[in-house]
Amino acid sequence: MPIPRRALAAAAVALVLPLSACGSGDGGGSTDASGKVEGDITFQTWNLRANFKPYFEGLIADFEKKYPGTHVKWIDQPAEGYADKISADAAGGTLPDVVNVSPDLVAPLAKAGLALDLDASAARYRKEYLAGAWAGHRIPGMRGTYAFPWYLNTGPLFYNKSLFEKAGLDPSRPPTTYDELFADALRLADRTDGKVATLANVPTIEDFGRYGVPLMNKGGTAFSFNGTKGVELLTKYKELYDAKALDPQALTATPESSGKKFLTGAVAMNPGSALDLGNFKKQAPGLYRNIGITDQITSTGKVNMYVMGVMVNARTRHTPAAVAFAHFVTDARNQMAFARKVAIFPSTAGSLDDPYFTKEDGTDETRVRVAAAKSLKNAVNYTPVLFSDQMKTALRNEIAKALQGKESPKTALDNAVKACDTLLRQQG
Repeated sequence: MPIPRRALAAAAVALVLPLSACGSGDGGGSTDASGKVEGDITFQTWNLRANFKPYFEGLIADFEKKYPGTHVKWIDQPAEGYADKISADAAGGTLPDVVNVSPDLVAPLAKAGLALDLDASAARYRKEYLAGAWAGHRIPGMRGTYAFPWYLNTGPLFYNKSLFEKAGLDPSRPPTTYDELFADALRLADRTDGKVATLANVPTIEDFGRYGVPLMNKGGTAFSFNGTKGVELLTKYKELYDAKALDPQALTATPESSGKKFLTGAVAMNPGSALDLGNFKKQAPGLYRNIGITDQITSTGKVNMYVMGVMVNARTRHTPAAVAFAHFVTDARNQMAFARKVAIFPSTAGSLDDPYFTKEDGTDETRVRVAAAKSLKNAVNYTPVLFSDQMKTALRNEIAKALQGKESPKTALDNAVKACDTLLRQQG
C-alpha cells in the first residue's frame, strides 16, 4: 500500500465479488501449505515500486536463493484504482498468488473464498506476530485470519506551541483527555475571535472508536455507533463547529488539506506520524521550531493502529510457495529492514523492543518513533474491517448535517447506522 504523508491509513472500499469468483490458474488450489516450496508465483504490491524498488528486488532474490525451485514475479499497482483492480482480478480469475491488502480489502475476498485462512494453513507462524496485528485481518462472522500482518503505523498529535501560547494556553501542557481537548479548543477559538481552529477534521469512525463508542454488535452483523456515547461525541463536535473551534471547512476537508492548514498556522492541532516531521522541517521551518508532540487522545487507553497485510490467494496452484513467500515478506528480519527505510513499524513480536524503537537521541524524529512503537504494543485497529468506503461517505454526510444544524446528532447517527447496515447486508 502507499505510505501516505499523514499516517498509514487504509483506503477502505466496498468490493462486490461473485461468490463463484476464482483465483489465478484454474481455481483448483490447495489449502495445504506443508508441501515442497517450489513453483512460479506472482506478488502484487500497492504503489511501492517507485520508492522501494531495490528493497523488493533484494527481498525476492533472497527468497529465490533460499528456495531454488521458486520464481517470484513482482507486480506493483498504482494507488489509484487499486481496489477496482483487485475486484476485477478476483472476478476474472487473475488474482495474483500473494497480494498486498488492507483489512477492508481482504474482507470481501475472504467471503468469496479467495483468501487463504492462515489459522488453518499457517497457524505455526501466528506466535511470531503481535496479537493485535494478527487479529487485524479477521472478519466478523467468519472463523480464521486471512492475511499475514505486515507493516503498522500510528502517530501522535502535533500541536503549534506558538498558537497555544498566543491564546494564553500553556504550550508545555497539551490536552491529554477529551474534556481537556474540547475545553482548550473552545478557549483558543474564543481568544482568537474564531480565527484559529484547533481541529480541522470531522470525526471519523476511528474517532468514535477512540472515544469508547461501541461500533458494531458482537456478531458483526449491525453497527451500533448511534448509542449514547456516540451522540455525546457528535454533540461535542457540534459545539466546536458553532464556536469555530472546528475549522469551518472541516466538512469537505481531506487529510492533505487539513495538513496544509496546520502548516500555515490556521489550525492548532493535527494528527500525524513520524513521516510528517521531515515535511514540517522542509516546508514550514517556523512551525517546526514550535512543534509540540503529544499522544493520541483516547478514552480506551489504546491508540489507533493502521495495519497492512499480505494475503495468499486461496486458489493459487503453489500454496506452499505462496505461504512461504508471504511469511518471508513479513518475517521479523525483513520487516525490520523495511522499517529502517521508511517511518513504519514491524508487526512482529519483539521487534518493537529493538533499540531502534526504544532509544532516543534527542531528536524529534526518534522521540516520535519511540513513543509510537511503545503505543503500538497494545494498539487496535478501530476501523471495522467491514466498514467500506460507501459507509464512510454515509457517516460523513450525516455528520455534516448534524454540524450544520439540519439534523440532531442523534438523528444523524441513527440515519448513518441505518445506511451502513443496509450497505452491510448488501455485502452478503
